[in-house]
Amino acid sequence: MTFMPQVLVVDDDPHIRQLLVFALEKAGLSAREAEDGEAALAAVADLPPDLVVLDINMPKLDGLEVCRRLRAKGDLPILFLSSRDDEIDRVLGIELGGDDYVVKPFSPREVVARVQAILRRARAAKPAEPAAALLSHGRLSLDPDSWIARWGGTEAALTVTEFGILKILMGAPSRVFSRDAIIDRLHGPGFAITDRTIDSHVRNLRGKFAALGGHDVVETRAGVGYRLGPCQGQPAAPPA
Repeated sequence: MTFMPQVLVVDDDPHIRQLLVFALEKAGLSAREAEDGEAALAAVADLPPDLVVLDINMPKLDGLEVCRRLRAKGDLPILFLSSRDDEIDRVLGIELGGDDYVVKPFSPREVVARVQAILRRARAAKPAEPAAALLSHGRLSLDPDSWIARWGGTEAALTVTEFGILKILMGAPSRVFSRDAIIDRLHGPGFAITDRTIDSHVRNLRGKFAALGGHDVVETRAGVGYRLGPCQGQPAAPPA
């Protein structure tokens, strides 16, 4: 039997829900709907999906609060939808743990492409190939097969995108990766995403490891991009 990823579409506009469910199912995915934040949390508790497409502006519970509650329980991938063309809202969504975002009005094809890209990264956690080698650098370790990152033995709760960025940096510890290079490795060449989104994911990574004592996990090279830090636990030096 062919595995069909399950996607939960959450939006208070029934037309948008129907449009996206149709587009996702046409692309070979299984999709169901929830009309508001409370219904979304109930749907996830009843039958956890593989990904949530989550509108930000909704009655009862908005998408950001739904994301907070989902993130408190796990790392379910989230793609935000927003009618507010405001960078602050988008960055806030990413910092809360969203993996990507799309601004309304959008093309259903774009939403499907972004959903598929996130699911591909999530499926990489369950490879059919021989086990990948554990990556380690200082007090940081990464298990690509189990999709687990640890600092000194303590697991860090990362989103799919955050884990992907860390894996890229650990794959070449001495290399400085530009934001474009990180985007290309995460999504493939030509995928439209802003530099600010990568910055938000990196800021989120730093915050999660800093809470565990890892203040030097990612270094910034001004005007160039990011590289893996020494991962020894010392406070990071201010960016040059």
